[in-house]
Amino acid sequence: MQTLLALLTAYLLGSVPFAMVSARLFGLADPRSYGSGNPGATNVLRSGHKKAALFTLLGDALKGSLAILIARQAGLDDTTIGLVALAVFFGHIFPIFLKFKGGKGVATGAGVLLALDPVLGLAVLATWLLVAYVSRYSSLAALLAAGSAPLISALIHGIDGQFAVVLVIGGVLIIKHWQNIQRLMAGQESKIGRQKKT
Repeated sequence: MQTLLALLTAYLLGSVPFAMVSARLFGLADPRSYGSGNPGATNVLRSGHKKAALFTLLGDALKGSLAILIARQAGLDDTTIGLVALAVFFGHIFPIFLKFKGGKGVATGAGVLLALDPVLGLAVLATWLLVAYVSRYSSLAALLAAGSAPLISALIHGIDGQFAVVLVIGGVLIIKHWQNIQRLMAGQESKIGRQKKT
């Protein structure tokens, strides 16, 4: 019963759409109505409002970390904490508050990894920052960071339960970026900071 309650709480926490909260708070249009239509920080940035994008980024990341921290504070075992990590991550991607059509999970995934293992999280975050800085493509940075996450986890801890969780998160992130992959290959992907036409 405790496990089910923990998973439900994590899912509902993950379902909180900070892109929508940010839009209301800063008086912006619904982020699903412009750009990529994705309710996430990168798309909010396309509105030209950097503070709103930062609020969205931090909110989505913090909910991922908070779910893990609460689970640990409750004394849950490692297996349950791994399931909580997946619950909050999938809550963001399939939020009940947005009819199960959420963001791609990059920020929430990063928050989860930082809370699960700060060294792993920082290594993955550094990969994202480096690729984003060099290429100016948020999607390419997310793809390479997602792909590197399971490899880094395996190098640090070997093939264990955490590796399985990280592998699922990384794999889902890559799948969620399928359209971005197609646009990257076609040279049509929008760069960071560039507003995308509706």
